[in-house]
Amino acid sequence: MPGGLGMGSLLLIVFVALLIFGPSKLPQLGKAAGNTLREFKNATKGLADDDDKEKKEETK
Repeated sequence: MPGGLGMGSLLLIVFVALLIFGPSKLPQLGKAAGNTLREFKNATKGLADDDDKEKKEETK
C-alpha cells in the first residue's frame, strides 16, 4: 500500500505493544482508544452540523 502501513508493519507494532504493555493491558488500551475515537467523531460531526446550520441560515 503506497503511503500506508503494510501487514508486516502492523504485526511489528502489535508485537512491540505486547512487549511494552503486556497482554493484560492491551484490552484496556484498545477500549480507551475506541472511546477517544468515538468522542472525536462525535465532536467533528457536531462541528460539521453547526457549519451546515450556519450556511442554511445565511441563504435565507
